[in-house]
Amino acid sequence: MKKILITGGAGFIGSHVVRRFVDKYPEYQVFNLDALTYAGNLENIKDIEAKSNYTFIKGDIVDEVFINELFSIHNFDGVLHLAAESHVDRSIEDPLAFVKTNVIGTMNLLNAAKNQWKDNFQGKRFYHISTDEVYGSLGAEGLFTETTSYDPNSPYSASKASSDHFVRAYGETYGLPYVLTNCSNNYGSYHFPEKLIPLFINNIINNKPLPVYGDGNYTRDWLFVEDHAIAIDLVFHEGKNHETYNIGGFNEWKNIDLVKLLCSIMDEKLGRSKGESQNLITYVKDRPGHDLRYAIDASKINQQLGWKPSVTFEEGLEKTINWYLNNKEWLENVTSGVYKEYYQKQYS
Repeated sequence: MKKILITGGAGFIGSHVVRRFVDKYPEYQVFNLDALTYAGNLENIKDIEAKSNYTFIKGDIVDEVFINELFSIHNFDGVLHLAAESHVDRSIEDPLAFVKTNVIGTMNLLNAAKNQWKDNFQGKRFYHISTDEVYGSLGAEGLFTETTSYDPNSPYSASKASSDHFVRAYGETYGLPYVLTNCSNNYGSYHFPEKLIPLFINNIINNKPLPVYGDGNYTRDWLFVEDHAIAIDLVFHEGKNHETYNIGGFNEWKNIDLVKLLCSIMDEKLGRSKGESQNLITYVKDRPGHDLRYAIDASKINQQLGWKPSVTFEEGLEKTINWYLNNKEWLENVTSGVYKEYYQKQYS
């Protein structure tokens, strides 16, 4: 059996990837490594926890000794590295935490893979999942391509850019077989409610203010998380070594337009009067160094691997809203305790 390590598999995107690999590849032994920080939640993957080809391991990629022992014991054939600190606001608050996890943690995994596989790279693969934020900010025109120069503007994007560079350096210096993807903003089920869509769904349900940064005209490209998991599966199995693929939803929305659409759908779902939820919109002080626009050119993965989004944004958003409305207990569980303290500090 192939042994596959997926880091961050109890998080938002990671849980979807773990579920897909466990269900689709019964011949693989899938190991899910997660530190179970505030955004890692075993409830995200409880439907597969009893599967015979699935193993959960609690641990931190920052712990070099632990990571080396893990590779020595299991001799993984492949790594899908999703574990990361990923919220820009938190990176502004505590940038060093992002350096530790996103840079040092990635280095520990790279070193362990290199040392474990050095005698034979055949059939091995290190897959690093990154973000479009490493490219910086676009003006009104243009798209990020795989050759766009890096220009990160936040501690989060700078830490991810650094980890991207180390992955490529290990490919060039040591011959480590890697693939790398940079994705746009994900949305979907099991998303911790600090990011825009799940945060606002939760706030609308509870009649709380909807904090929109600045004038709300920041533009993002939105990718349905299940489509991202499909793309990750495809790149891991069919992508070319030492190649980068951008994964985007072909789906640009200004924040304020997205919020108004979300309010409209939620009013209908909750039986509220038209426009009621829009009254919750509150403009708050802008984020420092806020990037104006992200937009991905995903033509390479489409042309070379045949991937494209399976749903429109409206379809994906409706699926997402329905999931949160049908899983209010999950929402209540993850928004208790420490999260409430962080939310109050961030948006008060």
